[in-house]
Amino acid sequence: MAQSEKSGQNQNQSASFLAKVIVIGLVGGILWSFIAYLASIVNLTEISPNLILQPWTLGAWKDKALGNFISILLIGVISIVAALIYFAALKRFKSIFVGMVYGVALWAIVFYLLNPVFPNLKTVKELEMNTVITTLCLYILYGVFVGYSISFEAAELETASQTEGANEG
Repeated sequence: MAQSEKSGQNQNQSASFLAKVIVIGLVGGILWSFIAYLASIVNLTEISPNLILQPWTLGAWKDKALGNFISILLIGVISIVAALIYFAALKRFKSIFVGMVYGVALWAIVFYLLNPVFPNLKTVKELEMNTVITTLCLYILYGVFVGYSISFEAAELETASQTEGANEG
């Protein structure tokens, strides 16, 4: 195979992988924030996804189902950034624990560093224990979902390129 064909194929694989990372981030954000919405409905947490709209929008609609569904989609879009960060920094790790730690780190960023941005978000000490445990678990599951999915795709791409290299040799 000519060098330019190989280079073009590698670029296609990289673009395809990046597209998968974007989809993983979007789906992960939508899935886990929807589960968080369900958890808020059954009172496992006092926080619902519409928390993200509180500082920036006016009107009572943001506290209803419409506000939550718009928030879920918005969280999905924001989640793409989190997936890209994982892709850039941690994709080579194949351990489930890396995803768990990533989820805990994201939880800490939202509940400690970004807490002042959200006026309706109590501090961690003021939140009910159910809320702390539920949200922490959801963030861990999100981190595992994103982390394992991205690491799996990276391993598949690496295996495919090694197999292709062995076939050429």
